[in-house]
Amino acid sequence: MMPAAINFAEQLARIDAPWSPRVVAELNDGIPLNRMFKLVKIQGDFVRHRHDDTDKAFLVQSGELHIEFRDATRTLGAGGMLLVPRVVEHRPHAQAECHVLPIEPRGTFDTRDAGGAMTAADDVWI
Repeated sequence: MMPAAINFAEQLARIDAPWSPRVVAELNDGIPLNRMFKLVKIQGDFVRHRHDDTDKAFLVQSGELHIEFRDATRTLGAGGMLLVPRVVEHRPHAQAECHVLPIEPRGTFDTRDAGGAMTAADDVWI
């Protein structure tokens, strides 16, 4: 079976609201080391939160993403990637719409310990 190619621009066009991550692929489906590849449009401020059980990767596709930590802010442009270690509190935000590919294990909620209205449904596929 020939795997299908994934076009990020086509998939992002199907996402109509910011802070609504959608799964586009899964690596190692069904085994403990699986990873979900999601696309999300980011604009404005997210909630400060942390993930106790996993690291999280942010790969910026377009725009400019700021990830605020307690003592510093990291800014990423298109093609930039940042790994946030588990238990490190962070807050993503973007002034203008930014497209990001978060990479995380299945079952990782985006607001993890913070909860609230910005918590997206887990593992929703495009």
